[in-house]
Amino acid sequence: MKWRIIPLHATDAFTAMAIDEAVSESIARGSLPTLRFWRWQPSAVSIGYFQSIEDEVNLEKCKEIGVDVVRRRTGGGAVYHDYDGEITYSVIGPQEMFPHSIHDSYKLICGWVINGLKNLGIEAQFAPINDILVGGKKISGNAQTRRNGILLQHGTILYNLDVRKMFSLLKVSQEKISDKMIKSVEDRVTRLVDFGSFSMQDTYQALLKGFTEGTEFEFGKLTQEEINRAHELANERYRKQEWNFMR
Repeated sequence: MKWRIIPLHATDAFTAMAIDEAVSESIARGSLPTLRFWRWQPSAVSIGYFQSIEDEVNLEKCKEIGVDVVRRRTGGGAVYHDYDGEITYSVIGPQEMFPHSIHDSYKLICGWVINGLKNLGIEAQFAPINDILVGGKKISGNAQTRRNGILLQHGTILYNLDVRKMFSLLKVSQEKISDKMIKSVEDRVTRLVDFGSFSMQDTYQALLKGFTEGTEFEFGKLTQEEINRAHELANERYRKQEWNFMR
């Protein structure tokens, strides 16, 4: 099946979540499965669907430095998304295009990320259920949801993240750290710039090739209907305190 590719672009956190949902609805009505690459502008923290925003995020610090906070439709943990520090992808398509098993579907899509990193000369490994590691350190986190027959998986590839800034915005418990038997969170995270002088565009092109090699695709953009629906969803859901503080 042919894919629609939406090239690398920047968007705010609320619109980003709304676009994923609007595109999911569009695909449920028969549109092409879609892969898009994007950056968070301004920088933001996203939390998993089942999390408590006040338990996970230093809201005062986020407000102080102008970092948005949004709840995702996907599960998983709280993540800081820096405009200059990462590329994010979204894969959206009918569930029947992917393995039924959660593990196997993560492995398939994360494999595309791993292929992209290999194009940069970086050997990465899939770490079930939803992480990608380089040299034993996390370079990519991924999250997935399946609703109304549509699979959405989005994930981040760390490029040049300020790790100390990231953890100043998140509330990370000592218990969680010790559970992974590490002495600090910084010890388990790595970035692309640790492995070479890649530009953001180099990274995007390598990932694009990793995702699309051997696949039929066309470059496209959001339809006007998707843009209108995303605007509606952003204002009616993702910007609302009722959504972001629901737990």
